[in-house]
Amino acid sequence: MSGFSFTLRATDGAARRGIITTPRGEIRTPAFMPVGTAGTVKAMLPESVRATGADILLGNTYHLMLRPGAERVARLGGLHRFMNWEGPILTDSGGFQVMSLADLRKLTEDGVTFASHIDGSRHMLSPETSMEIQRLLGSDIVMAFDECPALPASHERQAEAMRLSMRWAQRSRDAFGDRPGHALFGIMQGGVERDLREESAAALRGIGFDGYAIGGLAVGEGQEAMFGVLDYATALLPADQPRYLMGVGKPDDIVGAVQRGVDMMDCVLPSRSGRTGQAWTRHGVVNIKNARHADDPRPLDDACTCPACRSYSRAYLHHVFRAGEMISGMLLTWHNLHYYQQIMGEMRAAIDTGSLDAWVARFHAERAEGDIPPL
Repeated sequence: MSGFSFTLRATDGAARRGIITTPRGEIRTPAFMPVGTAGTVKAMLPESVRATGADILLGNTYHLMLRPGAERVARLGGLHRFMNWEGPILTDSGGFQVMSLADLRKLTEDGVTFASHIDGSRHMLSPETSMEIQRLLGSDIVMAFDECPALPASHERQAEAMRLSMRWAQRSRDAFGDRPGHALFGIMQGGVERDLREESAAALRGIGFDGYAIGGLAVGEGQEAMFGVLDYATALLPADQPRYLMGVGKPDDIVGAVQRGVDMMDCVLPSRSGRTGQAWTRHGVVNIKNARHADDPRPLDDACTCPACRSYSRAYLHHVFRAGEMISGMLLTWHNLHYYQQIMGEMRAAIDTGSLDAWVARFHAERAEGDIPPL
């Protein structure tokens, strides 16, 4: 089996253009990963997700361990076969969901015991069990188990969580072992405190990982504070390995992160927005539920080539959303994921030619124009 590697192809300022090579295919970076929480990107077929330009999907350890169970997925051939996705899959460790979704949590040095939000059953996640669950799922990129406190939090609380996460990072590394063709990413923590971020990055580099994530952002601190951390955080991580910003975000968040040296991102936003009647376009957000679209024959975005824009009017999309038809979420999600992948592709091309600043200026200028009024 061939291994996991990262090749840096071009830079433009802090922005990077590269290729992650895995046994299941290449990942063009900067990359946006659609989220397939429970083994599916909601409202999308796997081949439709691929058609948007996605090279990799994200799966969720917490949700899959509860239902249908990692052992069952393994018996059925692993997550790739189970969900009919042949490309690479990254799974998060479950740490964030344990802290944000589960009930009756008890945090100790060993790990976290909790009650399932589905049926109240008791479970325990530790670095070792997280690594085993992700092994059973067959993840190509495995995330270390960590604690992610919500912001705002005191410096003392953030320091405590970060240092526990670093101890768990070492245990994750030990439990992961030697798995050719699979990669383990460590996760930097420390909130918005620079000294804690520096300490965390040094600890992770000392342990040694195949890639490095920036965690603990997009949890309530706001874009300005997030960018303030990214202004220095990416440079604390090895330049020859991928950098992954977890849980981000809106299109302007993604663009700003790429400008600051981030290679990979994920977020539920484009699919969640699609199911709730929001379309992300080059002119900003279109709320298709609004009455102004009821008689509008135009597409969501006349420059977009997705199926929703090629074949359907705003009036139709407004109608099927108001009628509660499933096709509404399907078409809007496809559009949103297409738009996100279009952004990534255009940024990759701009980095290749050293023209990212000009591309970013056009991106912001179009968004400032706002959605075009009805005819």
